[in-house]
Order: sequence, then structure tokens, then C-alpha cells
Amino acid sequence: MKLFKLIVHQKNFSGEDLIINPKDYPGIKKGDIVEIFHPEDEFSRLLLQITAFKEDLQGRETVSVENNIATTFQLRTFADVYMNIVNPNDVALDSVELTFKDQYMGRSEMWRLKNCLVNTCVYLNKKIEFCGGSIRCQVHEMWSQGDRVACGVITDDTKVVFRSSTSMVYLFIQMSSEMWDFDIHGDLYFEKAVNGFLADLFQKWKKNGSNHEVTIVLFSRTFYNATSLEEFPNHMRECLQHDYRGRFYEDFYRVAVQNERYEDWSNILVQLRKLFTDYQKIVLEYHQRPGIVMPKAINSTAAQGNFLEVLNMSLNVFEKHYLDRSFDRTGQLSVVITPGVGVFEVDRELTNVTKQRIIDNGVGSDLVCVGEQPLHAVPLLKFHNKDTSINAADDYSMPHWINLSFYSTNKKIPYSTFIPRIKLPPKISKPPSECGKLPNKTKLLQEDGSECLRNTLFDYDAYDAQVFQLPPVHTASLQRVSTRTKKTSVACMETHSNSQALKLLKRKMSDPDIHHPPPDTHSSPTVASRSAAISIPHRADDLISVNSNGEVNSKPRISLIDDHGDVEISPPFRPVVGSAGSPTNSVTQPNNIRPGRALINPFDPSHVTIKLTSNRRRWTHIFPKGPTGVLIQQHHYQAVPTQSSPEQLSDTMSILSSSPNEHSIASINAQSTCQIPRSASQIGFQDHMKGKAMRLNFPLNSVDKTGHIGPPTTNNKSLTLLWGATGEQEWTPALTTANIGVDWRSLTIPACLPITTDYFPDKRSLQNDYVVSDYNLLPDDVNADFAQLRAIYKKPLNTAEVFKELVSQRLAQGFQLIILPPANKTQATTPGSKPPVPLSSLMRGMQVESEPKEEYLLSIGRIFHKISLCGNSITVTRYRPRHPYPPFNIHYRYRFHAPHHDTYEVSWVSFTTEKLENYNWNYLDHYICTRGDTDFSLVEALKYWRFRVFLLPLNTPATRRILDGSVHCDIYSPATSAEQANFMEGFLRFIETWLNRIRRPNANKNWTSLVGSSPFRERLGSNRLPEKPRPRSGSKVMDRGRVSPASEAVLPHSPELQQQQDHSECSEDSINAEVSKIKSSASNAEILEAMKQPHTGIGFLTQHPSLPSLTFVSAEAVQWLNNHIEGGVTVEKAIIIMEGMIRERLICHASGSFKKPFILGFYLYHIVQDKDGQKDREYFPPLGDLRSFENEWVEVEMKVPKGWCEPTAPTQISNISSPISIPSCDIIDESSVPVFLRDDSDLVFLTEDRERPAPVSPYKHTHLDIDINNKSDRIEWGHLRYQSLFKTDYSYELVVQWVASSGSIVADLIFGWQRKAQLCGIQMVPIPSDLLALPFTLKSDPLRGPIFIPLHTECLMTNKPYLFDEFREDTYTQRLFLFQEAIVQRFGFVPCLVEGTENDHQYVHVTGNAFILVPSTSCIRARPRTDTNIIRRITGQKRYPVHPDQSSPHEAYITRHVSGKNKDDYSMDRRVGFLWSWNHMVSRKWKSLSTSATGDELFQKKIIQDFRNFCSNADNRLRQYWESCWELKEKTCSRTE
Repeated sequence: MKLFKLIVHQKNFSGEDLIINPKDYPGIKKGDIVEIFHPEDEFSRLLLQITAFKEDLQGRETVSVENNIATTFQLRTFADVYMNIVNPNDVALDSVELTFKDQYMGRSEMWRLKNCLVNTCVYLNKKIEFCGGSIRCQVHEMWSQGDRVACGVITDDTKVVFRSSTSMVYLFIQMSSEMWDFDIHGDLYFEKAVNGFLADLFQKWKKNGSNHEVTIVLFSRTFYNATSLEEFPNHMRECLQHDYRGRFYEDFYRVAVQNERYEDWSNILVQLRKLFTDYQKIVLEYHQRPGIVMPKAINSTAAQGNFLEVLNMSLNVFEKHYLDRSFDRTGQLSVVITPGVGVFEVDRELTNVTKQRIIDNGVGSDLVCVGEQPLHAVPLLKFHNKDTSINAADDYSMPHWINLSFYSTNKKIPYSTFIPRIKLPPKISKPPSECGKLPNKTKLLQEDGSECLRNTLFDYDAYDAQVFQLPPVHTASLQRVSTRTKKTSVACMETHSNSQALKLLKRKMSDPDIHHPPPDTHSSPTVASRSAAISIPHRADDLISVNSNGEVNSKPRISLIDDHGDVEISPPFRPVVGSAGSPTNSVTQPNNIRPGRALINPFDPSHVTIKLTSNRRRWTHIFPKGPTGVLIQQHHYQAVPTQSSPEQLSDTMSILSSSPNEHSIASINAQSTCQIPRSASQIGFQDHMKGKAMRLNFPLNSVDKTGHIGPPTTNNKSLTLLWGATGEQEWTPALTTANIGVDWRSLTIPACLPITTDYFPDKRSLQNDYVVSDYNLLPDDVNADFAQLRAIYKKPLNTAEVFKELVSQRLAQGFQLIILPPANKTQATTPGSKPPVPLSSLMRGMQVESEPKEEYLLSIGRIFHKISLCGNSITVTRYRPRHPYPPFNIHYRYRFHAPHHDTYEVSWVSFTTEKLENYNWNYLDHYICTRGDTDFSLVEALKYWRFRVFLLPLNTPATRRILDGSVHCDIYSPATSAEQANFMEGFLRFIETWLNRIRRPNANKNWTSLVGSSPFRERLGSNRLPEKPRPRSGSKVMDRGRVSPASEAVLPHSPELQQQQDHSECSEDSINAEVSKIKSSASNAEILEAMKQPHTGIGFLTQHPSLPSLTFVSAEAVQWLNNHIEGGVTVEKAIIIMEGMIRERLICHASGSFKKPFILGFYLYHIVQDKDGQKDREYFPPLGDLRSFENEWVEVEMKVPKGWCEPTAPTQISNISSPISIPSCDIIDESSVPVFLRDDSDLVFLTEDRERPAPVSPYKHTHLDIDINNKSDRIEWGHLRYQSLFKTDYSYELVVQWVASSGSIVADLIFGWQRKAQLCGIQMVPIPSDLLALPFTLKSDPLRGPIFIPLHTECLMTNKPYLFDEFREDTYTQRLFLFQEAIVQRFGFVPCLVEGTENDHQYVHVTGNAFILVPSTSCIRARPRTDTNIIRRITGQKRYPVHPDQSSPHEAYITRHVSGKNKDDYSMDRRVGFLWSWNHMVSRKWKSLSTSATGDELFQKKIIQDFRNFCSNADNRLRQYWESCWELKEKTCSRTE
């Protein structure tokens, strides 16, 4: 070993972790792993990889290590260190955890990042970058050979776990009746939950720097003492539900915090304590009205609460993660904090829905109990017993998909260390009833009071033995033996007590988690000699030896003989639990009786065999391997090691191991017909507890496939009850005596769903239980056709890229790669491995020499995909379950109270399981193959990701005034013509430069400057075409790298540039300005010649691929005509001239299609060249394909504002030239009267204008280059969906859509746009997919809802019967709407064109902070209600009338809100108002980038308060506004008179 001198270097000197001089260490090469340590510190060794050499490193025999690493590993500068090359396999890591923060990392990125880390060296806190630095993460923890280590090498087999410090976290606090009980320390359980658990949690978040987006909800269930609906007053009936026992209940949700991120959460604790004070009173007395009798309300206990419903509420949000994609968080976690002990009474169907959704969506679900840990296995779900017969036994399930924690405070009681583990029953004050029956409260078993147990001798042990007795089966079949060994089964006689148990166990077979093998054929017990895994119940004197053949030789076989003399022969039948996979034996006998379901005994669940399924292994790869080779959960007490390794998932039989050790077998009593031997780990544990040496005696060995004898593996296809989330911990009674702590790590940095798993069904199961289908893809052939059709040639993906992308897409949709253990490699290959292919493989009819083959296996639930690559062909094989689960759709009604709301509103939601087997993978694979060609457009069912934004004008003076402290917020006035023209110019510039990435020929293109004196500077001298021939720039793709720096220079934004430009062109302009005017009578050909002039002509765009020569923008052409024709022209006249030029074939749409008319806006046209012009080598012809052209370029029609491009001469302005007069243009029009008070004739004209047909389709789509800076490691692309019409007084919507892009790269693009938009005077704001979260929209968030703000119209009526009594009756509703619109616009809201809202008018605040919906009352046509789920109509009800002619569900929604608490305050006009909702998509990052009030919380509070005050006529403001409008009306009237 050679000694080196250690020096350190800073990051700025070199980015490498380690620098050495190769001369000092001959034979060393790049990529080698070396260990560095001080001779005296043997144990702290640093591993680093050599990535760079430096020949001139100072000093001889020196190594230089990066400063921070040296500090972390306590290496001393200038001290001696040893450096050795090590074998990477010796320092390979089993698992490594990476943490990341404030970014969105998709599952495809995780996989690609993992692949690029293989064969690299990592150390604690190492920072890792990917995709050109757009993805950043840090090494948090590493495990190797059962221990945590500080450095190591990542190999192919290393499991990489990603943990996110910025997740979406839902904290649900169950406000059940126990919250008001005291724990042993005298604290209320609520205090323990909030001051204890939450305070600790928030502190850990702060310490760890976690920055989660959190929603906190208090929830509870209220039962009502009533037997029929008639007992309830009408106003209560709307949300009542009743359970399987006929009890009436309502569920309440109080949202305390909604999607917030705080540095310091301690204030929230105060808020929660305030809510606690009157929570129970409000909920229980919610419906009380004076003088109305209602049934008594009772808060439920934790066990009977709405636990599963709550989890489903969060899943409804989580499963829509691709809709409102936030770029600054990854991961989803729902945490339920309960004062209970982890036992819940649940509905079986809802349990199955919840389980499947939680597992499929890969959502972390944590249950934190602040009650005391009970003495039985938890979490425990007790199914509702819908069987009313007295003897029906209870049925339990132990969910493996809930991560359980018990929180206990560390208070010490000075005089005692005793911890009670059960809650004492409440004291019974009633004397026992006369007839010797027990009083109802202490009934033990049955739930109906019809029959009671006599208070006599009752043998409880016998009863237990019967209930948990295994269902009698004529034959007990063993779990599957490997295909080579013979299948055996042992006959078992039916005992007397078994048949009694059978009578008790008439159970329904609906739990997919418990698996019933049908009885095997009868065979004699002697065959058992071949089966090595048969356990024989025996007394301590029984000796069993295993001979070399694996046969069992036993001394006299002692059977257990009970009173009845029936014989029970081993092995005991163990019910199998687990949902996926096949029945053990598919041969069924005709006269078979299906056995009853085995029941789990929560006090000793170890006798139930668990069937291994993909669901159970979904999360296992986030757990590190402990010292014993078993996956461990670090907050659980570790049971004693079972010598096993998870790798041996072989097809061996189930081990029913028992030990000839007297401590392991309880005394066999006569009642118990079947004593269940405990598993080896428990025996060892019990020995240990008794102070004995730990003996793990394995009396029987398992036979593996080859017949070799090895130690029994516990990790079998079926295992003794595997408890907990890892799926590998056996349940032992020790778990109840030791404490389960809190899994702080899962609650602080939740793990993302792992990208790998290890379960794949065996061949037999694949044949019996799965439907197989496959298809081939030949990317080269497909692309040969498609790539040619592209307007702009883009390099197609090659076969290997398509292959990797198909895997990426499945990972992104929640699939996991299946890593099979080495033993199984013969059956299926591990990912990426290359088994030989038989020589005879024929492809495309020619013989192929054995081509290497790569394949990946993936799974989600019971769906498995195999993707293999062979030569240039990709085969996708899909395995779908032959008997898929039935789809569920559970409707649920509840009341919720969101922030800013006043009441608990009724809402409803559906919980549905998704049919994952119906996803159209074939379509998506072709989409990938063709690189997103228009033939395969993205459809909703593909669950593609999307990000919606609105573009709004940036600087509104009124917003500034409110921020500076204006008292009122109704100070917005409609934008002036100049402001609207500016907005339009900015928008044109934004589309050209940033969406289309077009550059102008010369940098001093005279943009309409925002600085100039008038907003309409003429664009004269700026149009020179370059005299020198310019080289053709490459494809848009090739240009990508160059665009961004250069194009920023295009915009003359810096003041110096602006001045230079003004000076240099001023003189020229003034001369040209006069000369170049064209006579108004000029022919089209003359106008065309003038347009082509190099100096004074129209500005042409630079040559881009697919753009023809001499291309210009339609809006500029109109401006140019106005500036260059004597006296100017109106917009209409200009359009007529251009239309004429198209007819004369002088100009044409840039796609080459003459059918496209002239459209004003950002539309591209070119000048058609004559034959000579076409011969010029500078000439580029148009594409000739309209559809392909539109897929590459964003073209938007514009509604021009008044005053844009007005003619200078006093030409007659035609009436049509003003844009459609939307009331926001100028409230005081020529009549200067507010719209809602105008005469009827005006009104008709206005509305007709409004209803004018929109362009053919309101949205257009185009292909979008996403990775403009070439950061990604793969080809990425997306699509842009944009509105086809731009109006300056409306918001404008863009949607970015993608499946084949990295989230972080999309984020870079969009944040780039946001910055550039501000330079163009535009504010870009992200918006949710569902603006108002009304409960009847499919995508809506169940815990979000709009706030109803009533408009107090009564104060305006004075003595009138109707508000607009002076006008015709048929205009009332319309006038009311126009009045509401005028109010909304005074507060700074602009209308938005949102599709799918038939007659409802939606508005967004100019800052993007809030949305308003003015419900449609304009169409009072009757519409038959089809969906009865939306509103349950209850007759004879005064409070919430639901009108048969209701035009929209919103009315019902509002009706419901308005009612408030006073009795009969409902009237038609009372329902007038607004629905207001906040924009929850404005994240902290958007706030920081935005220069206006977007996301400013004080501003938000101020504006909603002021809006409420105004609408409720506070300070008489509403009335004053109304009267000022009437004054205007009267003025005009008097004038006309």
C-alpha cells in the first residue's frame, strides 16, 4: 500500500471530487474506484471514482480531494493517506436513497437517472445532477450488506429509492369522540395529536428543510338517533346517509389549511386549537333551528368513523396529478391521525376500492394512532357484518397497504412505569336486569338484542377454537410444489367440531384477499414421503430426522386424538390470503363444496398463509435489507431473524415449520382439533424471552427445484402472515409487546413509488389466469412514411430509442420494472439481459444470425407487460387478468367547510376504480414511434400531462393603487384603446418570438415600442431586407441552441438600443414618410410592388424551414397599408385589399393554400413569385400542405381593439369597425348609459353581437419543441393547445401537453416563457383544469368548492316589485346579468372564453388570483334532469326548492349555500350572486417570478373582503353605484327630450 499526501481543492478550482497524477500510480485508469483513508483510522474509508487526471498536480505523490468531502469524512489536509484500487463488487450497495426538493421528477426521469448512476461511486450528501442540471438530487442514505454505509458503488442490482422533501401532503385529523377523552398522562387525545404529534412533525419538517404542500382536514361522522327519515325536519334530509345497520349519519369535513406551504407551521397549531374548541358543538348542533325538533346527534367513535372515505377523498385529487401538474413538487402522501387504536369497521366493497386505488396510484398512506397500542395485530379492518344471524362470526382483514405508526409522548409518571394497553369499558350504572341476562352494554358477541347469552357457564376457549377453526375441507392441499417434484396432498378427516364450525361459518366469498384452494384429489397419507415440507404436529418426544433424499422418517406417527375419537392428520390446512394469482389447483371436482372463508384471528394471525401477489410487493423496494437479509421498517421493533433471503422466491412449498422444542407448542387440549404450530422465528423469539440460547431448529428442510436440500426459506410464494408494509416481517406476538414507533422518515421525506419490484407469476399461473396478447412495432418502417410528411423534418427515433421510450412510458403510468432474482433467470430475463436467440428466428423472411435480444418485464396490479427488442423489431406482450375485478362506482355525499366559507355545504363525489387493463397501449406506442404525429393525437384516455396558463395584461394601474393602500377595490376601469393596442402588440411579439421562435432579419427591427410617444409608431425604415445573400438556416431543431441568446437581442428593450435606433432612423423615416405614400386608387399590383420595396416595404421574416420566401404577418400588413396609403385605410378596407390580392394570386397563405382567406392577427402569408423569381436560388417554395403547416406554426386570429391602426384622414368610419362591443370596452358608450339600463333595442343589438359564432373550433393544436436548450438525454417533444381567437379584453389560454418530456425541462420552457411574456407587457398565470371545482364536474377536487357571494339586490328595489321594473319583462334576466358583469369588471375581472360552459360566464381577475362565475339565468328553458345523483329532490320542502326548470346545476348549488341559518329567507332574488374561487395553481415560484400582485395573500384577502362588502351594500356602496348609473340614464333622457 502506498502512502500519499492529501490536499484539498475548492469546487471553483475543479468540479471533480478527486484529482490525481497518473504518474504517481501507474496502471490506474479513469473509472477506477479507489478507497482513501488515514493509516490510523482503519474504519472511516472514503470511496471515490477517478474521473479526471491532472499531470501537473502540485507536489509528488499527492491526491487532491474536494474540500467538502474531505470535511465530511474527517480527512486531514497534508496528512498521509493510503489509496487502493478496490473491486466495485466488494463495495456494491444494496440500496441507496436520493432526496430532492422543489421539483417535479417523473418516474421515467427516475429510471433514466438510475441508469446513468450505474457503475458510479456515491458518498453521503453527494449532489447529483441530470438533464443538464435541470434535475438535482442528493444522496441521503446507503445500505450495504445489512448496514448503513457512508459510501459505495451503485451497480445494476442496487435499488435506488427516491424521497421527495416537497410532496403533496394531506393531513386528516379524525375528530371522533375519543378526541375529548384523556390519555394516561391526563392530556386530551386532541392535545396529544396536535401539541404532541403535529408539533413534533412540523419541527422535523423544519429541521429537514421539507417544504410540503399541505392540506389539513378535520373530519368526523355524526350519527342520529332515528329509525326513519320522517323523524328529520326537511332541511336535514338532503345529505343523510344510512349504514348497513340502518343508522342515519352525516359526514363532516372542515378544511383548515388548503394547499399551503409555510416556513413555520407553529401558527397553524394555534388555528387548529381554535377550531377544536367549538368543533363538536358546531357539528352536532349544525341543523338546530328554533322550534324544530330533531333527532339527537352523537359523534361516532374512531372505529366507526369515515376512515376509508377520507382516503378516497385524497385519492380523487391524487389520481388527477397529470391534470394540474405542478412543477415544484413530487409525491403524494395521505396521513390519517386518529385517536383510535388502529381498528376500523368498514364496508368490504369500499375496502377493495380503496386498496386497489391506493396501490395502483402508488400513493403513500400513513395511519398515525395516538391511542395506546392494543394487544393484537393492527391495523385491523373489521368488515361490516351484514349477516344478521346471531352466530355470524366477525371477519377481519389486515391491510398491508397502510403504514402504521403509534405516537406516544415521552412523559414519565414518577410513581409507575405501567402502560395500560386496553381501554377500560365505561362504568355500568344500571343494575343488571331481573331475568339474569347481561345488560345490553356488555353484550359480548351479537349485535342484535333479540337473543342474549345466558349468564351461565360458557366455554369461551371452545368458542374461539370454533370461530377461528379452519374451514373443513375433505383434503388439504399443500401449496404448489415445483414442477419437477410430485404434488402431494394429505387426506384429513372431518371432525365433529369441524362440522359445527361449518354451521357457524356460512360466509360470503367476496374478499379477493383470501384465497381458497379447492380441495385436491384424495390420496393416501403415505405418499407424503416425497414431500419435505409436511409438518407433523407432535409432542416433545417426537423426533424427526431428514434423510439425504429429503424424505421424512419419523418415529411412531402420533396423531392427535380428541374426545370424539376422530383422527386429524397433519398438515393443518392453512387458508391462503392474497388477491392476485391463481387458485392452487385448477382441477375442480364436480361435487365440490366451496369451503367457507378462513377468518383471521387478530390475536394470533400467524396461522394464515399469505399469498404473494404483485400488490404486496409494490412498495417493498423502498425498504433497506437488515442484517438478516430481510427487508426492515426502521420504526418497527425487529423480530428475531429468520434465516432467509428475499432472493429465494422459489417455487418451493409452503413451510409449515414447527420445532421439537417444548416451548413452542402450547399444551394440546381436547377441544382444539387442530393445533397450529408457530413459525420458527417466533419459537426462537420465545426461547430468547425465556433467557435461553436462541435456537432456530428447522426440523424440515425444503426441497428446491433441483432437489437440493437447503434451509427452509420463509420467502415463498406463500408465507406465514407477513405483517406490515415490507411484506417480509412475520407477525409475532412480540410485535404487540414491543412498541411500534412513528415512521418519521415516511412523514418527513416520503418515498416515491419504487421503479422496481420483484413479483412475476409463474408459468402455470400465466397460462391459467391471464389473457395474453402481443403486437410488433417496426419503428424504422413506420418512420420511413411519417417523417416525410412533416413540415419541418425532425430526426425520427431509432429502434433502440423507441424501445427505451416504451419502457419510460409504462413507468410514467405507474408500472414497475420487475427484477427477478438470479435463480429464476431461466424462466424470464432480468431487465436488459440478453439471452441467446435460437438460430432459426426468421425475420422479414430472411435468416438472421442469432441477434441479441433485450427485454424488460413490467407490472402494475395484475397487468404484466413484456417488451423485447430483437434486431429492429420490438415485441410488446401484454398479460391481462382473465377475470378482472368488477368495476366499482361508489357515490358518497358529505358536508364540507372550506377556508373563506361560512357553512358546511353539501357536496358529493364518486369513488371509482380505474380499469387499467383498458388503457390503449398500442395507440400510445405508435404515438411514441411516430414522434407524436398528427395521426395519433393525444386523447384524454391516455392520461397525458398538461399545464394550463392564461395570458393577461401585465401592469394595471388599479392593481398598483390597491397594493399601495387604496381603501376600495372597485377602482378598475376598462382598458383604454391605447392600453388594448399595446396588449395586442405585445401579444403579437410574444407569439412571433417565443411561441414560434422566429427571428427578424436585422436586430434593429423597429418594434412598436412600449417606450415611444404614441403606441402606434410607424414601422417604416425598419424593413430593409439584407442585401447580402444569407445562408439558409437549418431546421428549427438545429437552430434551437442558437435561438435564445440572439433572439433576446431582437427586442429593443434596453433604452440605449432604443435611442440609437430612433436616431439612426429618424432622418430616413421623415424623408421616406412623404415619398412612399401610395395613392388610394392604386391597383393591387402597385400595392404589391410597394410592399416589396427593400426600405419602405413590409418587413419579411427570416427564412425558416417550411416558410416560403417573402413571408409576412397579416396584422403587420394591415398596419403597413394604413401607413402607406394616402389618408390611411380602415381595418376593414385593408382586409378587403388583401382579400383581393389573394383572389388575384398575388399573395397566398404561407402554407401554399389559396383556400385560406386573409385573417387578421398573427397569420403568415407570402408574396407569390413569378416563374423567374422561382428560379432564384434564394427562393424557397411554400410547403403545399395546410395541415402539416398548422402543426408547426402558431397562428391566431385577433379581434382588433378600437383605435388600433386608425386612418389618419377623416375617412368615414364604418359602423362595423368597432370591435364587438363587450360591455368592458367602454362602459359609457355613445349613449353613455351603463349597458344594463339601455333601451331594449340597444340591448338586442348588444347580445346579438355577443353571440356571434366563434371561429370554427375555439382551440388549435401545434407540435411543440420542448427541449430548446438540448438538456435532455433523449428526444423530447410536446404539443401546444391554444385559443384560435385573441381578444384584448379577454384572457387568452395556452395549454402545454406532453407525454414524452421530462417535467423539469417542460418547467424550464414555461418559466422561460413567463419571463419573456413580462417583457412583452403580458402576465402569464398558471390555472387549474377546473376553475371553480364545482362538485358535478368529473375532475373536481372533493375538498374544494367555490364561495358563494350573494348580491344584495333588495336594497336597490325601494318600492319596486322587480329590480328592472321600468323595462320589458323579458329583458329582466339579461339586465341582471349585465348588472352583475358591470360589478365584476369594476373589481378588475376580465371574461375568459372557457369551453364547456354553456351559458355560464366565467371571469378571471387581471392578477390571475381568483375566478368568478356569474351563473347563467339568461336561458330559462326547461332541461330534463337525467342524473338524479346531482340533486336529491325532496318534496314538501321550503328551504331548498329545486326548480324543475332550473337552467344549470349551479343554481341548485347556490340555492343550497344562500340559505344560511335563518329560517325562511329564501326568495328568487336572494339567489342572485357570484361564485368565487381562488387560483390554487399559483405556487411560490410563480409568486417570486411575477412582478404584479399574483399570489399576494394580503391582496387576495383585501379584494374578497371588499367585494363582499360591496355586494352586501356595506356603507351603502352598492346603492350609490346603482343610483349613479340611473343618473347617467336620466341625463341622456333629458338631453334627448
